[in-house]
Amino acid sequence: MTLQQLYLVLLVGGVVLMASIAAARTAHRLGLPSLLLFLAVGVIAGEDVIGIEFDDAQLAQSLGTAGLAVILVEGGLNTHWPDVRRLLAPAGVLATAGVAVSVAVTGAGAHYLLGMDWHLALLLGAIVSSTDAAAVFAVLRSLPLPRRTTGLLEAESGFNDAPTIILVLVFSTAVADLPGPAVILGNVVYQLVVGALLGLAIGRIGVAALRHIALPAPGLYPLATVGFGIIAFAAGGFVNASGIIAAYLAGLVLGNSRLPHRAATRSFAEGAGWLAQIGLFVMLGLLVDPSELSSAIVPALAVGLVLLLIARPVSVAACLLPFRTPWREQAFISWAGLRGAVPIVLATFPIVAAVEGARHLLNIVFVLVVVFTLVQGPTLPAAARVLRIARSGAVREIQVESAPLDVLDADLLTVTIPPGSRLHGVAVFELRLPPPAVITLLVRGGITQVPSPDTVLAAGDELLLVTTPATRQATERRLRAVGRRGKLARWLGEHGRSEPAGGDTE
Repeated sequence: MTLQQLYLVLLVGGVVLMASIAAARTAHRLGLPSLLLFLAVGVIAGEDVIGIEFDDAQLAQSLGTAGLAVILVEGGLNTHWPDVRRLLAPAGVLATAGVAVSVAVTGAGAHYLLGMDWHLALLLGAIVSSTDAAAVFAVLRSLPLPRRTTGLLEAESGFNDAPTIILVLVFSTAVADLPGPAVILGNVVYQLVVGALLGLAIGRIGVAALRHIALPAPGLYPLATVGFGIIAFAAGGFVNASGIIAAYLAGLVLGNSRLPHRAATRSFAEGAGWLAQIGLFVMLGLLVDPSELSSAIVPALAVGLVLLLIARPVSVAACLLPFRTPWREQAFISWAGLRGAVPIVLATFPIVAAVEGARHLLNIVFVLVVVFTLVQGPTLPAAARVLRIARSGAVREIQVESAPLDVLDADLLTVTIPPGSRLHGVAVFELRLPPPAVITLLVRGGITQVPSPDTVLAAGDELLLVTTPATRQATERRLRAVGRRGKLARWLGEHGRSEPAGGDTE
């Protein structure tokens, strides 16, 4: 590749990225999962419109699987363990037995309605049986839902990718004869158990390492944290276990441990997850040939209706009935089972395995995901109201976000009071810092406190100040002046205009 070709690739990639980010904003305002517009960007950029050619299913499978790993690590890092801990049993049953029921019912529908042979019908059922957390919560985020409902949907979406991928691999590689139920069950149990153990173990190793090894730069902590999740994913795949469940659980362990720079790590992981989603959906949009989609519309509608109206409700009812889940909640969880990235990525597996009719399966899955996301996504708020899951006046979970200091137009300063400084013995109000400068935190003897105006400073104290660029120099001068001559520094003619002698500011 020449430099000119590299520049062209980077230019096109940058334009596509910006278009996708704009699409995400538009989708959020319309109440739609952003995956739809990401797919649209890929289709528009493809060979039938703009002309970018991409037909490599093997590369799409590899990149798509890597993208799913990043998305699941990010999902684990941002999952609140107390919210899902008590829901592990119902979520686990939904992610395993629920997937099996959904595959069987959807496969039967494809066999009898479309005339597919059982092998291809079950393969299609396995491909579309996984729900997508990103698609669901893009719509549910603004709804005042019970924590049990959102936690159950989140946990199910994090866990059900692994058994789904296992079934797709089994059906894709068994071209001649399908293995018996005992063989499939044994494979699923091995992959889930070993993958889970690897994820938990590598997550704990990551926690121990990040707590006890001081890295030279703060920006390395987010990289290392996400890196441990990727290691778990790769280790699971290397031993033929589920790398997907390993990545999710490793992220869950890391995200719910006390680690350095947790906020920065979650922000980095969220950005990496968005980048993976954008790249994944745009690539899958490129892979699809729009001229071939017309023949997939009727089969996609037929299979989608079976999945939405029969398979998903039956699987939810069968799995949640023993847990005494109210029928309204069951109905909402059934309707909220959106499909997203995973089914389209899984549709590349039979293409790579050279399964006859696999390309048609990809088209069916693509149309099904787009159409039923358009149907289910915008109607979820109405469904919550009709089922009385969302109640007016209910407490909503708010998103707490740290605001960048450049947005606030503020500077953050740290001050350490050394021995001998005249800041020792001065009360906070006696500093008379120029407004709006303020001391927000004080660390004394390893104990953090919020100082009051009457708090008396002492040698060894570490102070955290917030000021503005306009008053930063005046703030530093005042601190230096008091550090040299005490609280009467101004009366004594000390204005702190030279380098600091009684305080260390950064």
